Amino acid sequence: MPLSHLALQSPLRIQLITIGDPHSITLAGLVQPLRLAGQLLGAARLQLTITGPDSISAAADLSLLVADDVPVAPANLRELIATCRQSACWGAVGTAVLWLVRAGALDGVRAALPWALYPALLGDDDDAERAILTPHLYECDGPVLTCCGGAASIDFALTLIEQIWGAALAAQLREALCIERVRAPAERQRQALQARFGMLQPKLSEAVALMEANLEEPLGADDIASLVGLSRRQLDRLFKQHLASMPSRYYLDLRLQQARRLLLESNQSIVQVGLLCGFSSGSHFSTAYGTLFGITPREQRQRRG
Repeated sequence: MPLSHLALQSPLRIQLITIGDPHSITLAGLVQPLRLAGQLLGAARLQLTITGPDSISAAADLSLLVADDVPVAPANLRELIATCRQSACWGAVGTAVLWLVRAGALDGVRAALPWALYPALLGDDDDAERAILTPHLYECDGPVLTCCGGAASIDFALTLIEQIWGAALAAQLREALCIERVRAPAERQRQALQARFGMLQPKLSEAVALMEANLEEPLGADDIASLVGLSRRQLDRLFKQHLASMPSRYYLDLRLQQARRLLLESNQSIVQVGLLCGFSSGSHFSTAYGTLFGITPREQRQRRG
């Protein structure tokens, strides 16, 4: 079920199943935006429940397992997963993402695992292969939602609210919470790639580092492969296997993410932003940007206010 369809539920029942520290920033980042949304929408449209693993309900429309720095999964994890899956949308935030990966609940699903937990999967080749782990802040892959936690929980919650109830409500909440901008799901955890691939796939880490260092004048995929000592076919296979993307697509997304940051945080003109991110054609820049983010660069700049 697409997230926007959840707004048709009346009321929409969201439950956060918290395990571990009830005062963690991960949980607070989810709770505060959702509570404010509930106040503005009213109980007839949104009901938020925060519960423990022993009081989970199968009647929720959206269920999220939330844990921060909890090394051991609860004994009833499989039961929790089975109950969460009865919701239209479900998933995990923080350490709970690792639990779902190890339980095989994210097979074939794009998931945002906290970068600090990548070493915990060293040697767990089967787990790493089955789940499509990304270095992003959060992922919405069909009905399955994952977030790396920490401060990214705020961006995640506000994005869910915007996709379910629209931009106007999300803008009200950003103003109330004094948040200038919401980071997009495709923005990266700063350490995720190095933590996951620095030891296991150093060539992949090197390739991405080359891309990041050459946004204004993009390198060709063949050049990148040569510089890291791989054939083009080997490079393509590494990107597809570990990042669920091809080198050219991943490179383009990096350039567009940088463009979004510049549009929101700098005073460079739209033309200058495009050039700084490797787009010599304004129409190509606008089309590629709209394809990834759903709005044009001009509309993005206008949203900055």
